[in-house]
Amino acid sequence: MDDRIRSLPIFDGVSDTQLDELVAGAEEVAVEPGTVVFTEGDPAEAWWVLVDGVLELSRHVGREDVVVGRMDVPGRWAGGFRAWDPQGSYLASGRCVEPAHLLRVPAAVLRDRMSAWFPLGGHLINGLYGTARSIESTARQRDSLVTLGTLAAGLAHELNNPAAAATRSVQAMEDACASLVDAIGRLALANLSVDQFLELERLRRELVAREPISSALDLSDREEELADWAEDYGLDGAWTLMPPLAAQGADVTWCRTVAELLPRHAVQPGLQWVAGMLSLYAVLGEVRDATHRISELVGSVRSYTQMDRAGAQRVLVTEGLDNTLVMLGHKLGRGIEVVKEYDADLPQVEAFPGELNQVWTNLIDNATDAIGEQGRLRVTARADGDGVVVEIADSGPGLPPEVAARAFDAFYTTKEVGRGTGLGLDIARRIVVERHGGTIEIDRVDGETVLRVRLPA
Repeated sequence: MDDRIRSLPIFDGVSDTQLDELVAGAEEVAVEPGTVVFTEGDPAEAWWVLVDGVLELSRHVGREDVVVGRMDVPGRWAGGFRAWDPQGSYLASGRCVEPAHLLRVPAAVLRDRMSAWFPLGGHLINGLYGTARSIESTARQRDSLVTLGTLAAGLAHELNNPAAAATRSVQAMEDACASLVDAIGRLALANLSVDQFLELERLRRELVAREPISSALDLSDREEELADWAEDYGLDGAWTLMPPLAAQGADVTWCRTVAELLPRHAVQPGLQWVAGMLSLYAVLGEVRDATHRISELVGSVRSYTQMDRAGAQRVLVTEGLDNTLVMLGHKLGRGIEVVKEYDADLPQVEAFPGELNQVWTNLIDNATDAIGEQGRLRVTARADGDGVVVEIADSGPGLPPEVAARAFDAFYTTKEVGRGTGLGLDIARRIVVERHGGTIEIDRVDGETVLRVRLPA
């Protein structure tokens, strides 16, 4: 038996006789750089044990292959799952990047040897595979559905406000247009000259150039002042005619100028035309703001989901944080104060943006749950040497030390029955640590529970 195989840590405790039996049914394989040893999704009918060299493990994500790990320490292994799971397949593809030697053990040989040497262990592993696969599959599916439902509900809530505003504005636009048509018809019957109409248009532009009245009290006073003048002048419907003029800063002097310009029977349609134009432009502004907000929301969703991007790229973490806050805006009610503290000179980080957004979603969602109806959510991003630190802090009651110590364990949840799956922080840890080479920790500082993520630039 090869001394290199005997010295592998994975075979500590295995007797020489047992190892000889295992090696007798296996083969040593030498591979050169570039060789694909096993492929993701293929039946895992062989157990590969690294003797020396380096293999790179990758998975196909979206439109590209993403490196998820390395076999670079003698004794590390992959595959062999069909020794216990009839549907077992390779979880990643293994490609040689440095000349390597591997021990290839057929899954059937591995199963026979395990059954002979450790019959109870074989039964336990077999049961563990089935139980773990079922539990994790169900929990991940539920977690994904809950997240999807939460985001969908939040997006619907965020879209509803600008969409409703746009609908109301369109109705108001119809009313303004009807009023304009009526005013133009009445002005035509008044036989206004071209010069008179051009002067009326000049007065309208002059009014548009004024600063609108923003104070509700001042606006009420101005409307009452103009309505009194209109009634004294003998105009009908002063309370519906004057509000648009008052809001734009019209005063009695401006109204008298219009009255001096036009024949008496044309003053009301003239003021109605100006008021209609002001209302129409105001409504168009509301439609523009509402549709712009909808466009911003769609842009945030697009950026959040990274639908048009692939793979790792240089990103500013603040973009993902802001997009996540938009997506979870429905949970940040009036009682939650959101404080953002971003350094102006943050470096970009090499990251998978969609995966980082998943981290921010888990952390912010947990923080809002901890806060409850009222409190403070603090989102901080600052430079830290050659990397970036992101902190999600909440003013909630915090976690006992023994609970905080297990917060990142898979299937461990601090939420009540029916709400948590115990996968959120575990997934966040895997993404931060394994995918981005960073760190994530939980702390309690100055009355805040802080989730601190460090990412290398």
